[in-house]
Amino acid sequence: MRKTFYSVITGTGSYLPTRIVKNEEFIPTAFFDADGVRLTKPGAEIVERFAQITDIRERRYAEADQVASDLAFLAAENLLATCSADREQLDYILVAHNFGDITQANRRSDFVPTLAARVKHKLGIQNPHCVAYDLPFGCPGWLQGVIQADYYLRSGDAQRVLVIGAETLSRVCDPHDRDSMIYSDGAGAVLLEARETNEPLGILCHGSRSDTIQAAHLLRMATSCNPEYVGEELFLKMEGRKLYEYALKTVPQAIKDCLDKADLGIADMSKLLIHQANGKMDEGILKRLYALYGETSIPAGIMPMTISWLGNSSVATLPTLLDLIEKGKLPGTTINPGDVLVFASVGAGMNCNAVVYRVPFGE
Repeated sequence: MRKTFYSVITGTGSYLPTRIVKNEEFIPTAFFDADGVRLTKPGAEIVERFAQITDIRERRYAEADQVASDLAFLAAENLLATCSADREQLDYILVAHNFGDITQANRRSDFVPTLAARVKHKLGIQNPHCVAYDLPFGCPGWLQGVIQADYYLRSGDAQRVLVIGAETLSRVCDPHDRDSMIYSDGAGAVLLEARETNEPLGILCHGSRSDTIQAAHLLRMATSCNPEYVGEELFLKMEGRKLYEYALKTVPQAIKDCLDKADLGIADMSKLLIHQANGKMDEGILKRLYALYGETSIPAGIMPMTISWLGNSSVATLPTLLDLIEKGKLPGTTINPGDVLVFASVGAGMNCNAVVYRVPFGE
């Protein structure tokens, strides 16, 4: 039987900023609605209601002297320190992000040079044939980077690809918008390598979609909702209800389509590793996914979550989640040889993607 190249994850890494910001810190904040009207409810009530809706109780922020490329570099170093890969043998470094490097003092996006180039520089890689580039694709950017890496690896163009997701959303959120409590900072990374085998393993299939006619601006940049805000910054804004409805309608079907393409069913899925933007939304997605198969009983622990203590770090949520599981830092959650993992994400664009991955035996 002719052997085929498959893309296998051979290393994971992450960086969690050390600054922990609990919900209570937002209680004194003056929040305004989209029309610029100040909310009159007590701060404690606003914050508690937010926690009930999203499951978020705390999040991580980067230190004042850190930018996204610093977090990306630290995640990459964490990965390389825990696997046997030679950094000079990397063929590609893909860095998913959406806002570039933003300093605490000057909150403007800096993309030149690319974050990937900055990471390669910080890693001290001399090899000029290690190609470094960025990938902005909303929150699904890291997973889209994995999909691109799979094409490189299966084609024989590459043997090793480092895919990093890094973001500092705390630098682009409106301090007077309740949604600011959702966002956090962080970075995660995976190393994918080509493996020649006649047994299907690693990435089995993937799918992506972009819905831009009606959903392009559900996430966008705009001025502060505080009409008296002094400054010209643009902040990340979202239409929460419409985004929620889009995710519940789109993500379950995208996951099912991917499982169908792999000739697998819902019973074959060992874990769903999903982008974590809202705990209740992810629960809704999971229920709708099982409903597509006519199932109402959902296995316990099928969808491990970190949002309650890490918040939404955009492109960093999925690789960080995977690394925490792989390194035994998520109690009660393990990944075993032969497990079928489904990765899924949704975000600005609106973009949505999914990957089905079978954990190799002997890893």
